[in-house]
Amino acid sequence: MDYPGRVIKQGEQDAALVRALKRQLNEALGLRPGGEGLKPLDESNPNFGPAMKQAVRLFQARHVDAQGRPLKADGEIGAITWSVLFRQQAAAATQASRDALLSKVLQIAAAECERGVREIPPNSNRGPDVEGYLKRVGLGAGYPWCCAFVYWCFDEAAQALHRPNPMLRTAGCLAHWQGATARGAHRITRAQALASPDLIRPGMIFIMDFGGGAGHTGLVERVGGGLIETLEGNTDASKTREGGGVYRLTRKLLDINKGFIVYDGL
Repeated sequence: MDYPGRVIKQGEQDAALVRALKRQLNEALGLRPGGEGLKPLDESNPNFGPAMKQAVRLFQARHVDAQGRPLKADGEIGAITWSVLFRQQAAAATQASRDALLSKVLQIAAAECERGVREIPPNSNRGPDVEGYLKRVGLGAGYPWCCAFVYWCFDEAAQALHRPNPMLRTAGCLAHWQGATARGAHRITRAQALASPDLIRPGMIFIMDFGGGAGHTGLVERVGGGLIETLEGNTDASKTREGGGVYRLTRKLLDINKGFIVYDGL
């Protein structure tokens, strides 16, 4: 469906357009009868009213544009929100790593991001793509998959280059942190990264520790100005560790509270 060339907001008179947007919002937000939180929008109702505006704002709060920037949560659908809602983001260039494998890993991860991989149904840790990531680390559907996504990207890159995959085969972020050195990788702690930010390079894997065995991970795509641009699975625009897709995000270097894993040169 093509963008109509104007901002769509409360009071919109195009009934077919409103119905199409309601269908897309229900799907994107996982709104179902009997579900918790926001109720599904009535797709037979052609009115853009307060409930639809609330749904648009929720969608905007959870998503980012093609450059990883949060959407403006104003409840109105302009060109950028439209492109994200209908997954029409333009492709973005991936900064190259000096290492051939890591450069290929980033290329593959960026392609998954631009393809708009999402959980199906939303908020389920399921779906054809997600289950493919989990299968690669020996798990079935329903598990957190951020680390499985990173492993899948490494595995696809290694296969493309006809070489072994050096990454530890695991879906556990903290297990990866503990076991990576046995695979020949080295680690950069948070303290080391903050003391020497130039240590952090594209292709590295960040690890976050939330306590109780819970973690989150993703790939560093770009670095600069105390920020890292990342490619991550099982997240969304809120930067949660329990989100529903593959996203390009921007994080502060100081927010990476565990450190970085480096497979450069292996």
